[in-house]
Amino acid sequence: MALGNRTRRQPELLVALRPGAGPIRRQIERAVRDAARSGRLPAGTVVPSTRVLARDLGVSRGVVVDAYEQLIAEGFLVAHQAARTTIAPGVRPVTDEPVRPPQDVVRCDFRPGAPDVREFPREDWSRAARRALRAVSPGDLGYGDARGATALRAALSEYLARVRGVVAMPANVVICTGFAQGLGVAVRALAKHGIRRIAMEDPAQPDIGRIASAAGVVVARVPVDDQGLITERLVETGARAVIVTPAHQFPSGSVLGPDRRRELLAWAERCRGFVIEDDYDAEYRYDGSPVGALQGLAPERVVYAGSASKILAPALRLGWLCVPPALVDHAIEAKKLADLGTPCFEQFVYAEFLQSGALDQHLRRMRLLYRCRRDALIRALHVRRASWTIHGIAAGLHLVAMLPRGTNERQVAHAAADHDVRLYPIGTYWRHRPRRGPQGLVLGYAHLTEGEIADGVTAGLP
Repeated sequence: MALGNRTRRQPELLVALRPGAGPIRRQIERAVRDAARSGRLPAGTVVPSTRVLARDLGVSRGVVVDAYEQLIAEGFLVAHQAARTTIAPGVRPVTDEPVRPPQDVVRCDFRPGAPDVREFPREDWSRAARRALRAVSPGDLGYGDARGATALRAALSEYLARVRGVVAMPANVVICTGFAQGLGVAVRALAKHGIRRIAMEDPAQPDIGRIASAAGVVVARVPVDDQGLITERLVETGARAVIVTPAHQFPSGSVLGPDRRRELLAWAERCRGFVIEDDYDAEYRYDGSPVGALQGLAPERVVYAGSASKILAPALRLGWLCVPPALVDHAIEAKKLADLGTPCFEQFVYAEFLQSGALDQHLRRMRLLYRCRRDALIRALHVRRASWTIHGIAAGLHLVAMLPRGTNERQVAHAAADHDVRLYPIGTYWRHRPRRGPQGLVLGYAHLTEGEIADGVTAGLP
């Protein structure tokens, strides 16, 4: 039987007593030894007092006292003052797992799209957490609305309207566990609406195509140029929906121009289709005026998708969709089938974090920091080779450095790896790369210090 104590501040201990398995004292000793050896009870773990464990197991306290004394004598337990007994520090878990080789040493990793999680605003987040948890009511702790916590949906509606020009009521906001789930929910909602073919940019993040395909639709590719998605190529795909990154195309860094925006929304209106707008890093713009969200121009035709991954940390697993009225019910149903709802505590904290102004303050600080790192990367590239052609520097967490004619991007990446520097060829993001297409590298800089950037460029780039 699995038993545990219920006394305040006393730990629980799993002990299974079985008839015919030997004296109870021996069974208790064996249970503690096995748990310590397996690592289930690490060194220093407090075990229940003899009185509490005896009560929970329904046995005489003397039996438990004898078992503990034997375990202390064997070195498995240590008795402390104030009646605290813990697993001894010298007990080492026994494991059959093979010894893992040491991880590869990476001198510098230019992985694109990674924020600097070292700069996570711990103090502001902690204060928001304390305030949010004090305000949580018993009613907030049930299953709740599959769309997410009302407080966060309301806070996001206000914030996105103010910062990104998004038009959405709280009823049209669906909270997800990051962008990946949000995209899956959006595609399933489109499929339920009768749309079985979706277009996406080429080049693009490969996971986007895999997520859309897994949701049961056919994915078509549309090429990108320096003005973003080539909208006139949409008709030939036969799709009635498209996934785009209009504010800062990934990975090219291009911005969808005003004419293309109008053409894209006109296409969606003509075919009674929809646009999924991935607004993944638009908060970080360094040069020129901010580019508003496409959704604000046609909220009835655009599914807006965002997340906290780039602005705070991927580990929060918080994302959101602003869904057109025609798709809301389908999106809610898809979210219910996925997991019944996103964990709520982080939602309460994020709502408080937004409303307190802490996110605005954090973003202002990070824009300055990331801009300095972007400038450091540009300087380092030009010091290394004055002829670099660089794209996508106005915004985001990465840029694209085009290689000189005749240089092979994969050979450059392999050579850099020999010096423990990781580079990311742009060709890995293409599905249908143009013949004799330009060779380039997608270089993330936000998570690297200026010193790391300079060292990585010197050691890894030609």
